[in-house]
Amino acid sequence: MKRLVLFLVLISAYVYGQQSPKEIAKKFNALVEVEEEERFYNELVAKYPAGSAKPGQYDHYRAQLAIDWLAKGDIDKYHFYKKTNPKFSAIQLFELSNLLESWVDNDQHIAWVQQISKQILAEVRLKKHDDTFSRSGVLLEINALANARLGNLAVAMENIKKSGKNTVFRKIPYFRNSDANYLNRLGLILLAAGQAQQALDTLSNAVRTATSTPHTIASLKIAYQKVKGSQAGMDKYIDSLKGEAYQKIVKEVAAGWIKNAKPIPDVPLTDMDGKLIKLSDYKGKIVVIDFWSTSCKPCVAAFPAFKRILELYKSEPFQLFVINEGENPQIVKPFMQKKGYQFDILFDQEEAIFKALGALGTPQKFIIDAKGNVTQTGIGYAGSDDKEFYKLKAMIELTKSKS
Repeated sequence: MKRLVLFLVLISAYVYGQQSPKEIAKKFNALVEVEEEERFYNELVAKYPAGSAKPGQYDHYRAQLAIDWLAKGDIDKYHFYKKTNPKFSAIQLFELSNLLESWVDNDQHIAWVQQISKQILAEVRLKKHDDTFSRSGVLLEINALANARLGNLAVAMENIKKSGKNTVFRKIPYFRNSDANYLNRLGLILLAAGQAQQALDTLSNAVRTATSTPHTIASLKIAYQKVKGSQAGMDKYIDSLKGEAYQKIVKEVAAGWIKNAKPIPDVPLTDMDGKLIKLSDYKGKIVVIDFWSTSCKPCVAAFPAFKRILELYKSEPFQLFVINEGENPQIVKPFMQKKGYQFDILFDQEEAIFKALGALGTPQKFIIDAKGNVTQTGIGYAGSDDKEFYKLKAMIELTKSKS
């Protein structure tokens, strides 16, 4: 019996050892709960301890565990793994900065945000982490707002000024709300510094140009009351700014209407369960499809606006599909679970419908009218939650009016 057990252990170790580092990392990345990740990591290092020749062999795992424990609110576990000095990859630094962004914008864990962003900024300057995505500028914004919330106004003003020199992607519609978040944080810092009129002007212009998010609206209300001394006329003022932004986008969308609309190609796709789906079967509804992949940052940046669209049209004959290109359910399912998104997902692994529609890349959306004809397309991410929402709403409303 002992020999049998030993044989099974050896076989298990052999099979495990036959897997490439990429395959092992892929299994780790597919785990949803941080407790599962930690268990996986502990079993891995117990079987294959890091040798002196490769001290950073498990950096990816320790860095991810630090981030995921922090996301769960366990600061002690974060420090436990952070003290092993793992190098954050570009994607991991992006994830960490996103988490800190969420906290500082929602006025949560401000002391943690201030301390962690300060430490990571210092390490980025020493090139200890991969800052390919230029997150140092965003971390400066985060640190600036955290310091403003803590009353350290001199540091806040210094860092928000510095941030403008370090953000390559701010004006490029690639990462979610890059410019909108900056303007909102600048407005809040100006408010904290007693510059209410400048804050009101900054935030008003952000809403007027749709370089905004729901956070911007909340901050604008505070600035308005500070300047005006009351809330009288506030809602009307904000609605006028929103209306100005939306009408400008309506005109842009109208110019892209496809006059010679063609039927949606009769190409079968599969859903998360492998069931065959044809978009041509959805006549009678307005259908939005959007091509995406998990590695496409602008694709995922548009998802919050999609949630708003689904809520807006939930009582109408309407359908939205996000069509994944080049991946499978084993990759997509845990990704969506971690992000907390619930969309109707289709798979186009052979790029059949992508090619049939003449799509150019991801993200790219197409609007299909109730007759099954493709009426509009839009390439790329609009740049902010509000602009993406306004643009898709305008495309849907235009299709409804012409159907």
